[in-house]
Amino acid sequence: MGFKTGELTINDDKKVPPPSYEEAVSSKGWFGTRHFVTFMLFLGMANAYIMRTNMSVAIVAMVNQTAIGVNSESEGVDDECGVISGNSSSKSTTDNEGEFVWETDVQGYVLSSFFYGYVVTQIPFGILAKKYGNIYFLGFGMLINSVFGLLVPLAAYMGIYWLIAVRFIQGLGEGPIVPCTHSLLAKWIPPNERSRMGAFVYAGAQFGTVISMPLSGLLSVSHAGWPSIFYVFGAIGTVWCIAFLLLVFEDPEVNPKINPDERMYIQKALGRVKGQVIPAIPWMSILKSLPFWAILLAHMGHNYGYETLMTELPTYMKQVLHFSIKDNGFLSALPYLAMWLFSIFISHVADWLLTKPFITITIVRKLINGIGQYGPAIALFTAAFTGCDKWLTVAILTVGVGLNGGIYSGFKVNHLDISPQFAGILMSFTNCLANLAGLLAPIYAGIMVKGTPSIAKWRTVFITAAAVYAACCTFYVIFSSGQRQSWDQPAEEEKKKETQNGEPQIVTTQA
Repeated sequence: MGFKTGELTINDDKKVPPPSYEEAVSSKGWFGTRHFVTFMLFLGMANAYIMRTNMSVAIVAMVNQTAIGVNSESEGVDDECGVISGNSSSKSTTDNEGEFVWETDVQGYVLSSFFYGYVVTQIPFGILAKKYGNIYFLGFGMLINSVFGLLVPLAAYMGIYWLIAVRFIQGLGEGPIVPCTHSLLAKWIPPNERSRMGAFVYAGAQFGTVISMPLSGLLSVSHAGWPSIFYVFGAIGTVWCIAFLLLVFEDPEVNPKINPDERMYIQKALGRVKGQVIPAIPWMSILKSLPFWAILLAHMGHNYGYETLMTELPTYMKQVLHFSIKDNGFLSALPYLAMWLFSIFISHVADWLLTKPFITITIVRKLINGIGQYGPAIALFTAAFTGCDKWLTVAILTVGVGLNGGIYSGFKVNHLDISPQFAGILMSFTNCLANLAGLLAPIYAGIMVKGTPSIAKWRTVFITAAAVYAACCTFYVIFSSGQRQSWDQPAEEEKKKETQNGEPQIVTTQA
C-alpha cells in the first residue's frame, strides 16, 4: 500500500527516492538552506549536552573526597586498584580536593536535578510547539538554560538547595530541545535524507560530550578553577541561542532567503501544501500502538544506560581507577567520540541498505538499533568484571558506547517512520518518559556506592544498566515497525484528491 505526494511515491515500509535535487538547484551548489538548519540543530544539540554533562566532570573537582571519608576509609580500595601503576595519574590523592562535602547520594541528587526539570517541559512544549511553532520554544528555552548555567557557581556557594534549584531550571529550559528538533527535521528534511541528517543532528549530543568532558577537565585544574566550566559554556550557549533565533526559520515556506527551487524540492519530497489542515491527535490509537511502545521502551532503556555512563563514569574513574581529574575528562570523552563517529558511519550504512531489494525500513531499524543497544549492554557487563585493569576497562567502554551510536538510525528516527505527522508529539512523550528513567540512574548509582567505593559496588551499577539495555532492546526488536501507522494516514477526502481529474495532488504527510 502506498500513496502519492506530488511526484514522490511513499510506500508504507519502503522509501523511493524523491526528485533529483541536482535537477532543481544544480546552480546553487551542494549546501542548501536545509543543510544550514541541520547544522544549527547539530550545534544546538551539542550545546544541550554540554550543559547536562559539564556537571559530571565539575562535581569531581567540587567535592572534597577526603572530607567525606572516601580516601580516609579507602584501604580496601587501595588493595584493589590503589597501587596498580607507578603513574602518578593513578593516585587520586595527588588531585586537589574541592571545597564541598557531599556524600555520593547527595551528588546523585545534584546530578539528577537537571533531569527533573527536563522532563517537566517535554510534553507541554511538544504540544504547544506543534500549534505555535518550534523556533521560539527551542531558542528561548536554551537561552534560559545557558543563562542559568552562568549562575551555577554562585548557587553552589549559596547552598546545596540553591544549586539543585538552578540545575532544575536549566533542565526546564532544555526541555524543548528534542521534540522541537524532531519537528523541525520533519519540516525540513526529505525522506531519503532522514537517516543521515537525523543521525548528524543527534550526533551533536556526542560532539558536545566530547568537547565538554576534556575541556571541563582542563578548566577545572586551571587558575580559575571549576567555576570557569560554567562561565565558558554558559557564554557559548548564549551566543548560539541568539544566532539560532535570528537565522533559523520554522519551515521552508516562511524562510524568505531560501532558494525557490530548494523550497519546491523539499515541499514535493515531503508532500506539503501551505495551509493544509492537520488532523486531531489520535491519542487512543497512539496508546494502543505496539510500534510506539517499542520506541518508548527502547528510548527508556537507552537513557538509563546512557545516563549511568555519562553522569557516573568520571566519578568511577576517580574513585576506583584513580585517574586524575585532567586525565579523567579526556578518557571519559573517548567513548562518546567513538559513538559520534560510529553514528555518522552507520547512518550511511542504513540509507545504503534501504536501496537494496527486500530490505525494508523495519528490517533496517531493528538491525541497526540492535547493534546500538546490545553492543553497550555487552560492554557494560564485561566492564563489570575487568577489575583493576584500567586501560582494558576504558577500551571496552569505548567500543561499547561507540556501538551505541546505532540508535540514531534506529529508534531515534523511528518516530518519523511510523507517524510523520505527529513525530514531534511522539518524541515529546518518549523523551519525557525516557528521561524519567534516566534520572534514576545517578540516584541509583549514588545509593549503591555510598560509603567506601569498591569494584563490587560499581559492578552492580554496570550490570543493572546492561540488563536494562538488553531487555528494552529485545522488546524493540520484536515489536517495532518502520511502517507508517494507519492512525497517521491522511484523511480519506485528502486521499481522493490525489487522483482528482486524473492528476496527482500534493497532500500533507509531515508535521
